[in-house]
This record gives sequence, structure tokens and C-alpha cells, in this order.
Amino acid sequence: MPQATPLTRLYRLSRDRRRVLLEAVYLLVAASAAVALLPFRSAIGFGSKPLGRRTRVSPDDCVWAVEAAALRLPWRTMCIQKGLAVQRLLRRNGIGAVLHYGARRDAEVGKLEAHVWVSVDGVTIIGGEEAPAFAEVAAFP
Repeated sequence: MPQATPLTRLYRLSRDRRRVLLEAVYLLVAASAAVALLPFRSAIGFGSKPLGRRTRVSPDDCVWAVEAAALRLPWRTMCIQKGLAVQRLLRRNGIGAVLHYGARRDAEVGKLEAHVWVSVDGVTIIGGEEAPAFAEVAAFP
């Protein structure tokens, strides 16, 4: 049996998952542009929008959509772009997501490193694997 094309797989998704995935693509592109073109304070505010009307979309659906979209973009997305996109997607769908910004100094090189993760109700939903190694500098609701 031949492998399904990406478009075939897209149309096999439920209407709600397809909508979330397409929205995730749009938000990842916009977050990438914000990070590349705007001052940090403006870029980090990209995800901090007022809560929208609560929908049936779950935090897991939003993380799945952003991770799936990130794999298919022609550039590498970093934790900041994914975090901003997930936060905005969740907040649009009425879920109070918080973006955490952390930093650490690499002991070997002495270079300052940053990391972003997102939590909902105190539970980290994306970026959590590396988060414990970073000191939180700021959180953006």
C-alpha cells in the first residue's frame, strides 16, 4: 500500500485537529518573525494575549500541533518560537498558559544560555525536559 501524502494525512484529521494544526503553522511563522525582527520585550509579548473563549481544544492538542508544524517548516524552530506559538494558541482557546523564560551559564564555555517553557495550571507542557537546569528569570501570562 502506498504511503499517504502529507495532504492526504492532513485531510484525514478531524476538522478540529486540522484547524489547530493550520493555526499552529501560522503562529510558528509569526513567532519566528517576531523573534527575528522585534525587540525582545515586544517579541516575548507575542504569546501573552487575553484569554479567548474556551473551546474543545486541549493543551495536548496544541503541543502536538506546534511540534508537528515545527517539523515541517523549512527552518529550525527553537524553544522560544515553539513556546510563543503554544502559549498564544492555548490562550486563544481559553486556556491560561504561562511562558517561562530561564537562563544559565554554561560552566565549560562560560556562555549565557536561555530556555523557554510553557505551563498550564503549574504543569509544564512543552520545554520541560531542559527547564530544571535553568533559573527562571521571568514568567509571562
